[in-house]
Amino acid sequence: MNMQATNVMAPPPPKRIEEMLLPTTMMRDILLKTMFRKSIDMVSELAKAVCLPIPVTQELIDMGRDQRLIEATGTLNANNGNEMGYQLTDAGKARALDALAQSEYFGPMPVPLDVYREQVKRQSVRNLQITREQLTGAMGHLVLPDSLLDHLGPAVSAGRSILMYGPPGNGKSSISNGIRDALGDKVYVPYAIEYAGQVITVYDPIVHSQAEADVQDPTSLRRVTRFDTRYVCCERPTVITGGELSLDMLDLVYNPTARTYQAPLQLKSTGGIFIVDDLGRQKEPPQSIVNRWIVPLEESKDILALQSGEKFEVPFDTLVIFSTNFHPNEIFDQAALRRIFFKIKIDGPNQQNFLKIFAMVAKKRGMPLDEATLVHLLKVKYPTIDNVYANYQPIFLIDQMISICEFEGIPYQMSPDLIDRAWANMFVKDEHIVK
Repeated sequence: MNMQATNVMAPPPPKRIEEMLLPTTMMRDILLKTMFRKSIDMVSELAKAVCLPIPVTQELIDMGRDQRLIEATGTLNANNGNEMGYQLTDAGKARALDALAQSEYFGPMPVPLDVYREQVKRQSVRNLQITREQLTGAMGHLVLPDSLLDHLGPAVSAGRSILMYGPPGNGKSSISNGIRDALGDKVYVPYAIEYAGQVITVYDPIVHSQAEADVQDPTSLRRVTRFDTRYVCCERPTVITGGELSLDMLDLVYNPTARTYQAPLQLKSTGGIFIVDDLGRQKEPPQSIVNRWIVPLEESKDILALQSGEKFEVPFDTLVIFSTNFHPNEIFDQAALRRIFFKIKIDGPNQQNFLKIFAMVAKKRGMPLDEATLVHLLKVKYPTIDNVYANYQPIFLIDQMISICEFEGIPYQMSPDLIDRAWANMFVKDEHIVK
């Protein structure tokens, strides 16, 4: 899908230790821990492991040598372009073990929170301008009324909160995924950020899809790699949660064994989308869940707390999409509703769009259409449910008929009798069960 993307400015790599804006002791200790845990002795490999340019890594090694924590091995490695090898001294090993007892974190150097905040501004989801063509392209597999795109487009472009509501089975989740596909550009996600000497890991391969490096001519390839490699270039992230969402999932997660923190879901989704599907099915009432988002949604910042109880602000730059089968007035008070910027009703299709979806699914499944069956469906079956159509029904009915044909060992076909059998599985009659 060829989406028009914003050109996100890449974070520039640090040239000197001073530009890192991290506590010197922390940088030195992460270097020692990485050398100890990974048994690395070459500057080039160490630079890759801590995600820093070679000159900055060399500065840290020289600092360790001055403090007699690192020593040169005195041998040049022919396989590594005659690089000098380095190893930890006994004092260096002792310091590494001491530092590991305080925090198991090693590897990529963290990005200070204030530096990360600047990068978030450069790649804000609110900088995106989605065109009608992009949104239509991303929703191409769905049959939607034009009026729905009229509402969705401005909502996505504004990068504000959206509430989608309406009867179940009409594609609220599919529309949310389509919005994600329409974003179409890249952001830079840090492996970890640092606040008050604490490391908070952010990059999560489950949430973040690393972007493939652009294949260009050799001269431009060198230019592309010139960004701060403490970040990973990723597709804009999407976090999808459903009935399992609980309020504590929106807090920092502390690992007492490693003595490090993991970013909560909404921080991992920075620059992308956070979808709360099936609102009203969680343990906590919907009102409580929305109340938790009020400050972030209004002020573009979230407040997190360390183990010590110290609270601090992190950027909140996420398009939040709430999706529910309930009417908003049933689950929210007016104050909460006022804070959700766009409310969009997702209704079932009209008869014309229902037939379009039915024909599209039948073609995809290799099921021939039959006029008598369609007449029976529309004139006999749907009046029994007040002619209320839903987007999921064509797939359900056609898959049921396919299962029957396969069981009976007959070619795929539809008939009024098969529709009746499929229909019986779509709805359960109200009846008294004798116990």
